Amino acid sequence: MSARTLPLLFLNLGGEMLYILDQRLRAQSIPGEKARKVMNDIITTMFNKKFMEELFKPQELYSKKALRTVYDRLAHASIMRLNQASMDKLYDLMTMAFKYQVLLCPRPKDILLVTFNHLDAIKDFIQDSPNILNQVDETFRQLIDVYSCLSAGEFQLIRQTLLIFFQDMHIRVSIFLKDKVQNSNGRFVLPTSGPVPWGTEVPGLIRLFNCKGDEVKRVEFTNGSNYILPHREGSFELYGDRVIKLGTNMYSVSRPVETHMSGASKNLASRTKENAAPNPLAKEELNFLARLMGGLDIKKPSVSLQFWFVYVNLVLDQQRNEELARIMGEFEVEDQPRQSTSKGDDLLAMMDEL
Repeated sequence: MSARTLPLLFLNLGGEMLYILDQRLRAQSIPGEKARKVMNDIITTMFNKKFMEELFKPQELYSKKALRTVYDRLAHASIMRLNQASMDKLYDLMTMAFKYQVLLCPRPKDILLVTFNHLDAIKDFIQDSPNILNQVDETFRQLIDVYSCLSAGEFQLIRQTLLIFFQDMHIRVSIFLKDKVQNSNGRFVLPTSGPVPWGTEVPGLIRLFNCKGDEVKRVEFTNGSNYILPHREGSFELYGDRVIKLGTNMYSVSRPVETHMSGASKNLASRTKENAAPNPLAKEELNFLARLMGGLDIKKPSVSLQFWFVYVNLVLDQQRNEELARIMGEFEVEDQPRQSTSKGDDLLAMMDEL
């Protein structure tokens, strides 16, 4: 088990949660200012400096229950109320999306590019909020500092740790089922064609070496699939082209889920930053989530909007803070000393203090 897995798990799942929230806010035509406030409140809490410092400490993954509680609290950081069934469905969508991305990463190190794709999209949500943008950029720099020096073996251990975390999760998701990348039993269909990992060659050649390390023979074979070489490696810098599309917002633009099933070469030269109509398949999954949830009432003189996702009550800052404290209190567990050996206690305590 890798002690460097938790930040990647938390940030990628958080990114998927923000994608879903953003889609529902736009789908219900919530006024831009109020929608931005909802997103800004959650992102501010998610990237709190002290919380990130605790998160990046080398440690084992927390239990599923403890990690789930963190997202319960995070989802309520902007006066949002979700019942148990609603949060269950939201969490299922988050986890299955990231599990799919981990499984399809061409090489273990590309999990970091998936994380960068999530953070790039989060930065797009807060373009007009420089203070919050600085918080996200600081986390970006932490990721680069911590993970850029890791070996391929260490990234393989991170990937293995993530897959162990996800191994018992087989929730069916309509967008994956209709794209035929998930079977009816909830297991994903892995592609047998498409770009090979960066730094590798297309299968089809066997080299034989003697005891001195000299190549003495080559044997070619037919690989039976349609593999291609990647155009270039994705950027691991603060700004740059990540090349792979895993981890981008599948709810924001109408595009197929990246599977490379056709084996055709795709244009990977630029990241898509459009806010086009939502993918109808993704929207159907979200609509099912919406039916589980109550209405959203945004209080504004003479205007009442219904939003079938969460209930948000945007009021004066003082009232907001009081309500936030009350909601956080609903998730309180019995106080325990910081020295507790229970996994997740420190992280959850940090959430209490935000």
